[in-house]
Amino acid sequence: MKTTDLELFVGFLVFCFVGVLGYASLHLGQVNLMGDREYALLANFTTVGGLQNGAAVELAGVKIGRVEQVGLENYQARVRLKIHNGIALYEDTKAAIKTKGLIGERYVEIIPGKSTTPLVSGARIRDTEAPVDIQELIAKFIFGNVENDSPPRQ
Repeated sequence: MKTTDLELFVGFLVFCFVGVLGYASLHLGQVNLMGDREYALLANFTTVGGLQNGAAVELAGVKIGRVEQVGLENYQARVRLKIHNGIALYEDTKAAIKTKGLIGERYVEIIPGKSTTPLVSGARIRDTEAPVDIQELIAKFIFGNVENDSPPRQ
């Protein structure tokens, strides 16, 4: 009788441990089994400069969603954003791709608009800003200075 109680107790602990691991996996993987608590928005950019699926979407430095998908449509980068339901965005909202730090990861920054017409799920953010390419800026700066410092031709 004593070994049966011990086996039941160990089985219960293993069951609880597997449940906790399953919950943590679903939570960290951002899988939602209870229905949508987010709505989707689309944004087209001329370039995304390394923006990845799962990147943060931030408003005023606070994460309000994530990048669900980055794809190509009509020779432009099409980004599908998932925004938390409690955050209302309006039709004159602006989306910009930014970098955390000098060479950090890319994320989408949302600049809210002043319109009173809300964006519904599946709507497109029309005002977008592509990321700044640091390597291109450095190259322009270096080569720009080289041309200015060269001796005059005779």
